[in-house]
Formats: sequence, C-alpha cells, structure tokens
Amino acid sequence: MLKNELIKNSPLRILEKSVHGGVGRGNIGVLAARQGVGKTACLVHIATDKLFQGKHVIHVSFAASPSHIISWYEDIFEELSRRLNLENAMDVHDELVKNRVIMNFNQEGVPIEKVAASLRSMIKDGGFSTDCLIIDGYDFERGSPADFLVLKQLAADLELEIWFSASLREKEVSFDAQGFPALLTPYVEHIAVFIYLKSEEGVIRLELKKDHEHIPQADLHLKLDPKILLIMDDK
Repeated sequence: MLKNELIKNSPLRILEKSVHGGVGRGNIGVLAARQGVGKTACLVHIATDKLFQGKHVIHVSFAASPSHIISWYEDIFEELSRRLNLENAMDVHDELVKNRVIMNFNQEGVPIEKVAASLRSMIKDGGFSTDCLIIDGYDFERGSPADFLVLKQLAADLELEIWFSASLREKEVSFDAQGFPALLTPYVEHIAVFIYLKSEEGVIRLELKKDHEHIPQADLHLKLDPKILLIMDDK
C-alpha cells in the first residue's frame, strides 16, 4: 500500500469525521482511561497518523523514564507497515522520524510555565514548525485548571492541536452528572474533544463524551485492539 492510501484508509478518518474535522488548531483533546488501558498506544497512533500526513509532532512525556516512548512509535509503525504492506517502509520511517521530537519533563519539579516556554522556544527559535503536540503522563490531580490554561494559550498562540492522556486511578471510575470522570470536571470547559477508553470483554472501545459544542455521537465505532496496539474500525 502507498502512504497516501494508508492515510486515506486510516480508521482515524472516522474519528475526524465524528468530531467535525478533528480537535482543530488551538484546541485540546483528551483521552482518558484507567491505568494500563491503552492511552499511550492511542496517542502514538494519532501522532503517527499526523506524521504520515507530513505534519510535525512534539511528544511531551511526564513519565520518569521516557525511553519507552520511542519503542511505542517503533512498534506501532512496524505493525502498520506490516499489516498494510506499506511500500518503501524504511524510507517512510526515516521521513517520519525527522518530523518528530520527544521531550521529557518532571511535572513535580518544573513549573508549567517553564514547560510552555521550552516548547515555544523549540517551535519558534528552534525552527521546528509543529502541527500537533502530544502530552502523555500529565497528572491531572497534581495539576490545576490554571496550568491547563497555560498550555491551551500555547495552543492558541502557535496554532497547535494538543492531545492529552488522563489517567484515572480509581478502580471504579466516578462520573459527574454530565458523564465526565469526576477528576476532569474542573477541566471540561477547556477541552474541545473528550474520549473515554472503556474496557469491556477484552475490547477497548472509544466513547466520545464531548465534541466541541456539538452533541456527541453515541458510538464512534472505533476500538483499540490490545494485541496490535492500533485503533481500528469496530463495525
């Protein structure tokens, strides 16, 4: 399969159509789930799809050791190229790597303003024209809506699309009256697209809880296959 065909046939086109074109520049999308359900796999698949389109991605990890992030990218690219018989896979791989930067921060020791300043410097002063920012491992319990707004302002200023992961530690996740995880209730007004990963009977389903100002679809018809770490059509 040619790269253009892979982009066109990606199940992520279903996601974009479902949320009226995607998260959009200047906006924030959040993927939430309990620990170990597949948030990072989803984020990396979304980022890899952006890279296939020739876009530039910065992946920010707040994990203690970010070395596993590269492994996620390698594994997902390998699975995509194998399953879809991607032509000139190694040439495509090298092209994608050039358009990706991975950065690591300690949320406890680095103020969010400094994180934003470092990203702004990389993009503006470093000449890395970025389309999408992935933020993985951010602790919403430790953070605050004020910190979140710093990154939302960065998205608006630099016309970035930002995707967060949100880890829900409770064994039984509690939801507010609007159907959002209680942990994220203070943040909801600042989130454009919110997706909840629900694990049931060996399948991880993507449930759309917020779609900009639209009423979200009841079912995205997308799932994360835990065996191959890819978002797939569930029809």
